[in-house]
Amino acid sequence: MSYIIIFTTTADKESAQKIADELLEKNLAACVSFTPIFSNYKWQGRIQREKEIEIQIKTKAKLYKKVEETIKSLHMYETPQIIAVAIKQGCNNYLEWIDKSLKG
Repeated sequence: MSYIIIFTTTADKESAQKIADELLEKNLAACVSFTPIFSNYKWQGRIQREKEIEIQIKTKAKLYKKVEETIKSLHMYETPQIIAVAIKQGCNNYLEWIDKSLKG
């Protein structure tokens, strides 16, 4: 089984919670965590500095496309960050829990 963590950011906790709830209800994520961050980035030729919420979504690689579609359908940003990184290793009990959680 191939596991990933998908990262995205939102402008506020309410938006992050909305995305988390939808992913969990649809059994597309086993766990969704979020943390306040401060982002610096270039947008439309200008440097931006914003407080954001980073969302970390633990799921299976085969669910990536559905997670991406769900995030896009709920996201307020024109171009949201949606990236995935592979989980190369992990505690077997945790990975088994992901499997069980995604079965609904």
